[in-house]
Amino acid sequence: MNENIVKRNALLSKTVIKGLESRNMTGYYAENAEEAKKLALSLIPEGSSVGMGGCMSANEIGLVDEIKNGNYTFIDRAKEDPREAMLKTYDADFFLSSCNAITNDGVLVNIDGNSNRVSAIAQGPRKVIFIVGMNKVCDDVDGAMKRARNVAAPINAQRFGLDTPCSKTGQCLDCKSPDTICCQFLITRFSKHKDRIHVILVGEDLGF
Repeated sequence: MNENIVKRNALLSKTVIKGLESRNMTGYYAENAEEAKKLALSLIPEGSSVGMGGCMSANEIGLVDEIKNGNYTFIDRAKEDPREAMLKTYDADFFLSSCNAITNDGVLVNIDGNSNRVSAIAQGPRKVIFIVGMNKVCDDVDGAMKRARNVAAPINAQRFGLDTPCSKTGQCLDCKSPDTICCQFLITRFSKHKDRIHVILVGEDLGF
């Protein structure tokens, strides 16, 4: 990665972390994927139960494989009844997630189709760990919403092979398609419970 981008990411992360702290959330900065994985694992004691929603970023840094192969109880929707796994996740010790966008003052924005991800972020699991590439930082909530709807949603619709307008045009058309994944919008502007939400910013492009 260009050294100027590396420097910019490190500097901007300080602003985002300060914003997170003002919102009763804990922020960290990792220069790369390997550092982010080690940091996340340091926050999850062995023996913990761990669930997740759809989180490309946690997969990309190798965290999911470490959890699956380590001394943890991983709630795997691919190997269990999906509904039962989702319900177990609400009582998990940790929930792994990313966000579709984050503002430079620490507001998290997420869009969800089945809504298991946004509901677990809002309430349920004892702690939530976000893995967030610096490519997802936006100036404000309006910009974050636009990114979520016009970048993350179309790419995910294409990834899942969904028949939505955005999968064909690459931009949000505010559809009501049966295949839409823009069903629930969650804006996390403050954590009611201190030490519940932890956000690891990564100085690389991760996820969509």
